[in-house]
Amino acid sequence: MDHVIRSNQPGHTTIGLTAVVVAVTEEDPRVLVARRMTHDLATPAQAGTGDRAFDSPETLPFGPFEPTHHRTLELGLRQWVEDQSGLDLRYVEQLYTFGSQYRDPRELAGGPRVVSVAYLALTQESPLAGSGEAQWRPWYSYLPWEDWRSGRPPVIDTVIRPALTHWIDEAPNLRTRHERKERVAICFGSEAGFDMVRSLDRYELLYSAGLALEAIRDAHIMAQAHGLPPEPPPPETLAAARALGDPMALDNRRILASALGRLRGKLDYRPVVFDLLPPEFTLFRLQRVVEALSGIDVHKQNFRRTVMAAELVEPTGHIEASGRGRPAETYRFRRDVMQEKHDVGISLSAPRLGG
Repeated sequence: MDHVIRSNQPGHTTIGLTAVVVAVTEEDPRVLVARRMTHDLATPAQAGTGDRAFDSPETLPFGPFEPTHHRTLELGLRQWVEDQSGLDLRYVEQLYTFGSQYRDPRELAGGPRVVSVAYLALTQESPLAGSGEAQWRPWYSYLPWEDWRSGRPPVIDTVIRPALTHWIDEAPNLRTRHERKERVAICFGSEAGFDMVRSLDRYELLYSAGLALEAIRDAHIMAQAHGLPPEPPPPETLAAARALGDPMALDNRRILASALGRLRGKLDYRPVVFDLLPPEFTLFRLQRVVEALSGIDVHKQNFRRTVMAAELVEPTGHIEASGRGRPAETYRFRRDVMQEKHDVGISLSAPRLGG
């Protein structure tokens, strides 16, 4: 495929296409990442010419929108995903448009503003091919504070709270101190429940506090662009950032956090979870997939009562011998329910942050 986006004219804008492709395998949410790119938007690390220790090559599948080759944005996205991973996506939906200044640091050197249209796709994990050195990676390896399935993540108390307390104490004035304290209370406070859909707010807070490796990277790039010597972060800040998940190229962890919030929000009113399941499944498997996406453990009997009362599934008459216990009855999603009800989802209760 020819690549046509090469302009460095001031004010020039390039449209990028980014895919958040999600699967749940062995009860673990996974996201598709690529490490090798050859198109014009590839970072130096992805193109194999940069310092991979400083700029992570791991990225969500993406590429430029090329009007002469792509009839629509979505078709362009599908083409890039197939080229880089070998996957032929089924249903995709538009997630959000990311266009902040300098989200691609090459803009500082006269490169174009890169506006990325992100899409969300749900699938089942399958073997990968293509040119992007694609891999399935655990979602929570990038956002470890979001996984409450085994209880409150230890990293919140051992790393996040002490670091954020220090960030509040370092505020330059009382107004900023109050604003920081309020943000911390909303995202990681001890009184309110853990709001599953605030995943983007939590990442943005950690980025603002310099506790995301991408924030340290971006500060380094900004300093260099303005001819200033980069100031290394304090050792304790760097150690905290390294403990808070794997980094991604550009602002891809921000996109990932946004997708997680979207998925969690839709659990309550749309049957998105069934796109991650085979046609026949046990209620135990359904529960585990819901827990994987929501990041919380749910009560088995309450969950089953909720699912059955909502008439989301129906028995198939088949029995699955899983090898992990007694054989279990299998079910399938009742697609007719989407015509019968306005909201078709699974409502969950949030855990307490103070627990």
